[in-house]
Formats: sequence, structure tokens, C-alpha cells
Amino acid sequence: MALVVICGQPCSGKSTAAICLAEALNDSKCKQTVRIIDEASFHIDRNQSYANMPAEKNLRGVLRSEVDRYVSKDNIIIVDSLNSIKGYRYELWCLARAAGIRYCVVYCDVEDMQCRKWNEDRKEKGEDAYNDVIFEDLVRRFENPDIRNRWDSPLFELRPQIDGVEKSCDVIADAASYLTKKVDSKSDVKEVINVIVEAQSQAIGGPLAAISIG
Repeated sequence: MALVVICGQPCSGKSTAAICLAEALNDSKCKQTVRIIDEASFHIDRNQSYANMPAEKNLRGVLRSEVDRYVSKDNIIIVDSLNSIKGYRYELWCLARAAGIRYCVVYCDVEDMQCRKWNEDRKEKGEDAYNDVIFEDLVRRFENPDIRNRWDSPLFELRPQIDGVEKSCDVIADAASYLTKKVDSKSDVKEVINVIVEAQSQAIGGPLAAISIG
């Protein structure tokens, strides 16, 4: 029924967001199976996976293949990874589009300094963490999601360092509602058209002719 792409800087709270969203969806008693696809599922060491471009490309390929395997109208798939490359998010969007299911992006918007602190905290606790060189490289190359891109929309933005992340927080609740709402094709079409008209009107500096739905 849906594909959810979690994205954000390294150590920005993505896994917590994925778990909270999965819990919120299960609490809503949705009929679909909620499945999280992440790097930990494959016992992949994060530093080895991002040590060079071939390794990183291979990781994305593994995750994409797993998404392709499970994406269907019987599942809600949550992809918990950096998903930092816009071209890769586009590939995931294409999978959702081909399967005819809903798609959205949940972005953990956290300042770089806070991500560094959380990564250092992981090291001190002996937990899985990025080494400094790889961390800085990933931060530098991260491509922020942009709601104007169809593969980044709908976009739900979380601020873990400010608001924390819980399954009951507004952003998670909004995302869960979007993923489980019943489809009303006519009202959904009207909503989409209104968004398009407003966006195009702002882009060209003047209103467009009204569009009617039969």
C-alpha cells in the first residue's frame, strides 16, 4: 500500500523515527504488514558500506532489491537508511509508482553539530558508529529533500533535536494518517489539481484558468 523513505544525516534519529512510525501504523490497526528495511537487517557494517563509492553503490542496490521484493499493496515498507542521494530517492519513487502505491518521505532535520554529538555518544557507549572521516564525507554529500521534487513529496519533516521523536508526535501521526487514509479518488484529484494550480500560478506570477472535474 505504501513506501516510506526515511532520510537524514548520519545519526539524526532515522531509526527511531522508523520504529515510531511503524508502531503508530500498527496502533492504527492497518490491514497491511508494516516492514522496516534497513542496513542492520543485512548485518552490514556502516563504515565498510560507506568506505568507497563501489561499496556504497552496492549497499543501495541491496536495499533497493529488498524494497522491490516486498513492495506491494499488502505491505507498508519503511526504508530506514541515509537515502541521501536525490537520484536514489527518485529510483525508490519509481518503484512505488510502478507498483501503484502511495509514497512519502520522512526527513529527520537535525543540525550537523548535533549529529556529530550523537555519533560521539554512540562511540562512548560502544555502539555502532561512523568513524570521523566517513561521517564528515556523508555530511558533506547529503542532498536535502525538496518538496518541489515529486520524489520528495509528500514530505514530513521531523526535528528530533528540538521536539524529540515519539509515535504520538504530530509529524508521525500526520504521516501515519496519510499512509492509512481511505482513498477518495474524486476528492484526491481535486486536491492534487488545487496544489498544481497554486504552484503554477505562483511560478508564472498570475492565476491559471479554472480546471473542472466531471
